[in-house]
Amino acid sequence: MVLDPSVVLTWILFLALFPIAFFWLRRAWRILVRGDFSEVALRRGVPPANPAKFAPFVAALNLVCGAVIVFVIFGVISARLDYETWSSTAGITIWSKFLFDFILGRHAHPVAWGRKKKAAGETAMPSGRSDK
Repeated sequence: MVLDPSVVLTWILFLALFPIAFFWLRRAWRILVRGDFSEVALRRGVPPANPAKFAPFVAALNLVCGAVIVFVIFGVISARLDYETWSSTAGITIWSKFLFDFILGRHAHPVAWGRKKKAAGETAMPSGRSDK
């Protein structure tokens, strides 16, 4: 075997699967068993107003993606998966997890469109700006 960049990147991808699977399965464990919703649908590090509403979706996503990665690890170790199969499965799983986490985070933090309503004590300044 010749040590070229493709072999190095393949080993990096394979070795990265271990901590990825660990963190995803640990997050699913924290949500499902411990009821810890502190990492559910984060946006800029802030959880949503009602994280329990989105917890089952985040837990299912982490559990399924973690299980797929564990399946890939065992498939590579047992030599049942060829390179194209395991690398594409791992890549699609990783990117899908990131994409669906992003979607859940944005869905949990809705954007308020339009003008902001004035509070009871605020008055408008002549220039249209509020005094703060």
